[in-house]
Amino acid sequence: MNKKNKLILFFIILFFSFSEIRSQTKEEAEIKPLSYILELIEDQYDIRFSYADDTILNKTATIPKTDLPLKQVLLILEKTTGLTFEIISNRFIAIKKTKEEVLNSQQLDEVYIKNYLTSGISTNRTGAIIIKPDDFGILPGLIEPDILQTIQALPGILSVDETVSNINIRGGTHDQNLILWDGIKMYQSGHFFGLISAFNPHLVKNVFIAKNGTSAVYGDGVSSIIDIQLDASINNQFSGGAGFNFIDANAFSKIPLSDKVELQVSARRSITDAIETPTFQQYFDRVFQNTEITNTLSGTDQTVIRDESFYFYDIGTKLLYDISKKDKLRFNFTSIFNTLAYLEETNDLENNREASSSGITQQNLATGLTYSREWSSRFSSDIQVYGSLYTLDATNADLLNNQRLNQKNEVLDTGIKLNTNYKINNDINWMNGYQFFEVGVVNLEDIDNPPFRSNIKEVLRSHALYSEVRLTTKSKKTELKTGMRANYFRKFDKVLMEPRISFSQEFLSDFKVEVLGELKSQTTSQIIDRQNDFIGVESRRWVLANDSTIPIIRSKQASIGLQYNKKKLFISAEGYLKKVDGITARSQGFQNQFQFVNATGNYEVKGIDFLVNKRFRNLSTWLSYSFSENYNEFNTLNDGNPFPNNADITHALTFAGAYNVGDHLKFALGLNWRSGNVTTLPDGDSPFAREIIYGPPNSERVNDYVRTDFSSTYSFNLKGKVKGKIGVSLWNILNRKNILNTYFILNEDSTISRIDNTSLGMTPNLSFRVTF
Repeated sequence: MNKKNKLILFFIILFFSFSEIRSQTKEEAEIKPLSYILELIEDQYDIRFSYADDTILNKTATIPKTDLPLKQVLLILEKTTGLTFEIISNRFIAIKKTKEEVLNSQQLDEVYIKNYLTSGISTNRTGAIIIKPDDFGILPGLIEPDILQTIQALPGILSVDETVSNINIRGGTHDQNLILWDGIKMYQSGHFFGLISAFNPHLVKNVFIAKNGTSAVYGDGVSSIIDIQLDASINNQFSGGAGFNFIDANAFSKIPLSDKVELQVSARRSITDAIETPTFQQYFDRVFQNTEITNTLSGTDQTVIRDESFYFYDIGTKLLYDISKKDKLRFNFTSIFNTLAYLEETNDLENNREASSSGITQQNLATGLTYSREWSSRFSSDIQVYGSLYTLDATNADLLNNQRLNQKNEVLDTGIKLNTNYKINNDINWMNGYQFFEVGVVNLEDIDNPPFRSNIKEVLRSHALYSEVRLTTKSKKTELKTGMRANYFRKFDKVLMEPRISFSQEFLSDFKVEVLGELKSQTTSQIIDRQNDFIGVESRRWVLANDSTIPIIRSKQASIGLQYNKKKLFISAEGYLKKVDGITARSQGFQNQFQFVNATGNYEVKGIDFLVNKRFRNLSTWLSYSFSENYNEFNTLNDGNPFPNNADITHALTFAGAYNVGDHLKFALGLNWRSGNVTTLPDGDSPFAREIIYGPPNSERVNDYVRTDFSSTYSFNLKGKVKGKIGVSLWNILNRKNILNTYFILNEDSTISRIDNTSLGMTPNLSFRVTF
């Protein structure tokens, strides 16, 4: 047994030995979280509760006796929780606060399905997914609530290259996802150049994900919305936590400074520059394969790499100030940072040494100030001023060719948002707003031999007005949300109208039909000039639309779904059709005959997302399947004929389960299978001379992708309110070598070499954290 496998076996034995020692031998206390008790009551009486998440937050109660009538059970819960249980029909019961407070547009979303796949994941009545990291249970391969890894467990969401910096939602590219951090657009999403989510989950309250039918408040993001919302309420008690895993160490704290002021702080830093763990080695091999770093490492005897260093960190803070009962002020700041540096040395024929350093840094700073006011019991407003600065810098010293290349990509996004919310009555809500933002993008390229310098700066200012009405019937069976967003782009003197709609209707007690539709646009996108830009590690750079060679990207999407939900059996099927216009060939990452071509076109994807989720008392199992056909169409490419998109994954299937042993020990095991990624093969009948002659674009596929993951966590009490949690995971436990991308290069002797980028091999991870 090699050293790596011995280490993995050691941690597994250690984990289960510790679990056995700490396992409880006495019965659990009867006082449970209210959310847990509501599930028991729903199963016993075949009913369904409807409530806003904040309504039952931190509520606990004693489990009622099983032989009591339902009305008596509800009376007991009303007395112990201080909540109101309103019987809407013979199957639906609404839970409300006794003194109902005015709720903003985000809080109006009520839970429709709880524990969707696992605890901490739910759906609301508009079809969106909500993730609560604090309540996160367990998913295969994950022992901590990594936000962007977690969403890939949902149907229709995957990554063709296994990273969080290239998430493909219904066939779109990653830059077509609008990622918001407390209302601020983020332009960097990954640590370790894409393998880990850059967003520390420990201060996050909700993560809101919508693939269609999004609110008119959201601009940008023609593929999806990923809205990461921090805790906006003062907790009035000190809490925090700290932990580590094989990649990083992290800590967070919520510190009450007074009855009206609270400070929330989080920080995370990699430990990889101090300790080389098996997880780090797998990540390093995966990220830097076939890049300038590994190519140099495996180069000729004349070149060596020494003193390579890599680390990342993120920090976040939020200051909450309740000026009065009606006036609130919120300030937040975050910084996400990645850096890699290495030393290159060469020896010439006379044994003279020359050394030079190369490296790449990536950072996203974001800050915002929000003021909100409740003018009356029905009317409220909030205003936010924000800024987001993204920088990507690289220096690549080529000693053999005596050349140094400096590259920089910078985005500065500043703006202001004003929202008003008017509660016409208990069933109708009217939201209106205005947004102004200015985006500036810089792209710099500087070469010293031969001298060349290009510095391109673009600025775009935009205005948007939006309005949205939401109607919910008293029975909660009918839900309608419809809105309009009008975008004005001053530079182009262009107005784009974007209607949005979300409609759902429950029928026959257990069935629900859902109709969603939207028109959207975005003006920022990512392109690739050359695959080896920025040392080949982060080759994508942000650009602005110019309404000609880089058009405004516009999308239209419609979907219809049917759901069945009864006794913890949830079945859903949703068919959709999406068309996105204004994409560029350089945004698609071609590595075939179209790699250096400038062209604009569109892609059209149609498909169906299917899910079966059966939940038992201690077990949740699910089977998800997605079918899609995704085709590009460029008038000047492939004779104008459609051809498969780089993100075309025809079939994708996941079968998984999560099992709880009491409240402390959790297991998860899952299998992921999908069609292989598309590729373009050389035409073997053509002579190879100065260039590769390719066959039909994206007409072939690599082998199917198959991955099996396992994870387990154990929670325990240390002292008083201090709790501990240990976790172990194995990603790709069968160590299958999945090919993620295949491309070809032309050698100096006119022969062709095939390059395969492969997935992560078997990757262990271990975590330990303490909360208080």
